[in-house]
Amino acid sequence: MAPRALTVCCDIVRWFPVVFISAIIVWSYYAYVVQMCIFTVPNIAEKVIYLLIYHPILVLFLWSYGKTIFTPVGSVPPQFYLSKTDAERIARESEEGQKAILINAAKELPVLNRTHSGSPRYCEKCRCIKPDRCHHCSVCGQCVLKMDHHCPWVNNCVGFSNYKYFVLFLGYGLLYCLYIAATSLQYFILFWKSGVSKEMGHFHILFLFFVAVMFGISLISLFGYHCYLTACNRSTLESFRAPIFQSGPDKNGFSLGNYNNFTEVFGVDKKSWFLPIFSSDSDGVSFPTRNNLQANSNNSYQTMGETPKPSAGDGVSYPTRTIDLDSDGLLADRQRWMEEGESDGGERPRMYGSHENGGYNMA
Repeated sequence: MAPRALTVCCDIVRWFPVVFISAIIVWSYYAYVVQMCIFTVPNIAEKVIYLLIYHPILVLFLWSYGKTIFTPVGSVPPQFYLSKTDAERIARESEEGQKAILINAAKELPVLNRTHSGSPRYCEKCRCIKPDRCHHCSVCGQCVLKMDHHCPWVNNCVGFSNYKYFVLFLGYGLLYCLYIAATSLQYFILFWKSGVSKEMGHFHILFLFFVAVMFGISLISLFGYHCYLTACNRSTLESFRAPIFQSGPDKNGFSLGNYNNFTEVFGVDKKSWFLPIFSSDSDGVSFPTRNNLQANSNNSYQTMGETPKPSAGDGVSYPTRTIDLDSDGLLADRQRWMEEGESDGGERPRMYGSHENGGYNMA
């Protein structure tokens, strides 16, 4: 019962950041709509304009936030899971035996990413071959398709199924803060110059401006960074550890050009780009790569009698990684030399780790 009670307590604690953000939003609504627009703004037309613009921004902000929180992260398709027999063999075999089993199991799967040793990436926790860009989240306890990171502010993994919602949440959150700061600035200056006041409404407006500016500054850098990642077709994990292909690591392996990268996340229907509804044409399992485009380009070159330029990583060999890099958080990498406990000296090390951000390890 103790482990179960501990799990329930941890699940409750993980909702604290979401409750905190929700409380800030509820208070900001009261401070802006009631204290500022209704009780402070003297002009009726100004009140109406402020409220007409404010509420659509708030709705889009809350809609995106809710979709980011409650959208399931998506599960690995059944065909990627090993049979019980193969999973048991993986635990007993040598490195070469493990590699042979995984290569044979993955031969019919759309898997391009590899470990440093050249074998398909395998998750011991889920007992599945990981699809491209998929990683195991130790907080969610499952493999997440195109995992970006686990975000405590939404109590959910950000990945293939909700990355668009997350980017929109950051964008509309920034717009929400900038709008509040811009429209409350004149009253902030007025109350600040007038000195100490006994009216609580003045304190609400002063504090509202400070909070809007503070959160706005934080969101500018975060939103800008994820716009950059979207334009590069790169996840946060991939920006710190490049995906490995048969030709070697390549941070830009999935980059198809800025527009194609954008539409892979937001879809081709322009009417749905800025709405938190799913619009991507991808399946979250297989992704077009830069090499596919280069191969088509090479065919064009050869037709014209020209010699194509080699891509980055061609002809380069990379050493086998011998340390399991286990991550419980976005940047909290730690070395884990074995799956559980201490070795008694006679246990043979195993080749593949469980939850990873890279998947090439030896435990």
